[in-house]
Amino acid sequence: MGRRLMAKASVLFVCMGNICRSPLAEGAFRVEAERLGLEVTVDSAGTGDWHRGDPPDPRAIAVARRNGVDIGGLKARQVKPDDFRTFTHIYALDHDNLRGLMRVAPPDSTAEVGLLLDLVEGHRGRAVADPYYGDDAGFDVTWSDVVLAAQALARRLAHEGWSRS
Repeated sequence: MGRRLMAKASVLFVCMGNICRSPLAEGAFRVEAERLGLEVTVDSAGTGDWHRGDPPDPRAIAVARRNGVDIGGLKARQVKPDDFRTFTHIYALDHDNLRGLMRVAPPDSTAEVGLLLDLVEGHRGRAVADPYYGDDAGFDVTWSDVVLAAQALARRLAHEGWSRS
């Protein structure tokens, strides 16, 4: 539905604070979208507001950098009702955030809203690993999750015709 109203796809990744999982998903997807030549806008946000304006967690920045992606310039923000009309696709990184998104979605939402790992065959219903309270190795697991999802999403959008002409 949103595709008919917009010139290009737009994707928003959402976790709790927008400092770990969603900025990693944003970075991984930017790379994959560019690789496939997708015409897409990409952003990330959190359902909570306590990290608003903060950069990603240093461990998230480090794992992205080790994988050739720079997310250091990103700043956390909170999801807002306009996001549901601005973005064609909104993906929560876990079930709690998906429920939070559904609670704040306005009645005139045009975005497709779903769980990110539902896009990956064999991962339906799974949450992206939350590394925040763990050690650095947890960020590698999260990176692997978001890369798989970024690849699946980019392939899907390319198949749906969102590629540059």
